[in-house]
Amino acid sequence: MATISSKIFLCYATPKPQFPTITSPSLLPSAKKVNDKPTKQITFYSNSNSRFTARASSSSAAEFTANIGDVLGDVSVFTAAGQPVFFKDLWDQKEGVAVVALLRHFGCFCCWELASALKEAKPKFDSAGVKLIAVGVGTPDKARILAERLPFPMDSLYADPERKAYDVLGLYYGLGRTFFNPASAKVFSRLDKVKKAMENYTMKATPDDKSSVLQQGGMFVFKGKQLLYARKDEGTGDHAPLDDIFNVCCKTPVA
Repeated sequence: MATISSKIFLCYATPKPQFPTITSPSLLPSAKKVNDKPTKQITFYSNSNSRFTARASSSSAAEFTANIGDVLGDVSVFTAAGQPVFFKDLWDQKEGVAVVALLRHFGCFCCWELASALKEAKPKFDSAGVKLIAVGVGTPDKARILAERLPFPMDSLYADPERKAYDVLGLYYGLGRTFFNPASAKVFSRLDKVKKAMENYTMKATPDDKSSVLQQGGMFVFKGKQLLYARKDEGTGDHAPLDDIFNVCCKTPVA
């Protein structure tokens, strides 16, 4: 337990020198810097004890505009091999069903755990005719580190170094979401799974742009361009239950 705990501490602590030490409300980045998404965002407050709370928005498919599939479709990312590709080219835009899992970043230990779970679930997705798409923040070389060391299938892994898809989907971003949100504590109930996923873990997969480690992820299910399921991670390690994803996929006829 000491080994895994120290790794978790290091994974959280590494980016902190890039940001001011928060000792008073005046040092907290402005709301725009903490969370620069255009809609349905959170605001962090400080009380007299300098503790931070959050006003969380709902997370469901109804939150998104009807054309979100078209908007996301025009977003370009990179394959793990480094080739640019549009989201609209990743699955059948008429009837195909796709699970789009947006990881925080390739050096996030919680994301290695999620990627491990997705890898184990992939045969079930494949048998149902569902395309699995995992996207992480970072460059393709960082994606390859995760793919090779976890391991994870490279043909299902994509890199979004500029966080374009995350911006389009309005996923949470900020110091408070990453370090102070109560939802982040959920990971400590899964330490055995995290430890197993981290057997070959390396922090070299962390993006060079350390501000990227403040990005949160989410899970989405599409049928063609139609968004069937959406869930934004409230904090680090607050992943969507895969049983919920299976239920959506199984109930959805696949062409």
